[in-house]
Amino acid sequence: MRTTAILIDGGFFLRRFSKVYPDKDANDPAIVARTAHTMATQHLKQGNGVAVAQLYRIFFYDCPPLTKKVHNPISKRSIDLSKSPEAVFRQNLHDHVRQLRKTALRLGRRDEENAGWQIKKQRLKPLLSGKLGLADLSEHDVTFYARQKVVDMKIGLDIASLSLKSQVNQIVLVSGDSDFVPAAKLARREGVDFILDPMWHNINPDLGEHIDGLKSTAPRPNTKVDSQSSLTLQAVDDL
Repeated sequence: MRTTAILIDGGFFLRRFSKVYPDKDANDPAIVARTAHTMATQHLKQGNGVAVAQLYRIFFYDCPPLTKKVHNPISKRSIDLSKSPEAVFRQNLHDHVRQLRKTALRLGRRDEENAGWQIKKQRLKPLLSGKLGLADLSEHDVTFYARQKVVDMKIGLDIASLSLKSQVNQIVLVSGDSDFVPAAKLARREGVDFILDPMWHNINPDLGEHIDGLKSTAPRPNTKVDSQSSLTLQAVDDL
């Protein structure tokens, strides 16, 4: 029986959650954490529920929320980001992930030095087209954003370490990011079966070229999946 490590890109998982689990409460950190664990462990079973692999560990990658105080550029009101719904959710989610069996939480960090206010996408287009003016914006039309750092590096390093140390026979990566192509190529050269779970999201051809197959264990959403991904998903499910 093969040994499988499952790596979940937390940011990607959260973005896809409501698409594939529309009946689950995406604002409940306990439900989200348990769903991630269940989705991951389904990779250890065939379609008939028979176990075909043993779990090495589930790795969940994310960034801690921002906790600084900032001033909204529109209203000039002081905002404590640590008390925002996003920060509270993220902190609680991480606490629940830490409690899951055979699950390791890998945290990156936020790039606070280059962080700043951004106009929300739904308001940016009419602003650029001239349909709106700056005076039409409210404090709710902007958001404070800081890019996550180190997360992709930690995923790549874990893939390399698991492969080079021969700790697993199979790696399942829950993501849709083509930045992981070099790590996937290394794993395959070391004889590791590398499976991508894009949660039914279409992937770039350069990523599909360097994996051993696609398999999404989440419910299929009512959206189109490209024919290539659909065929490969079915083929892996039949193995």
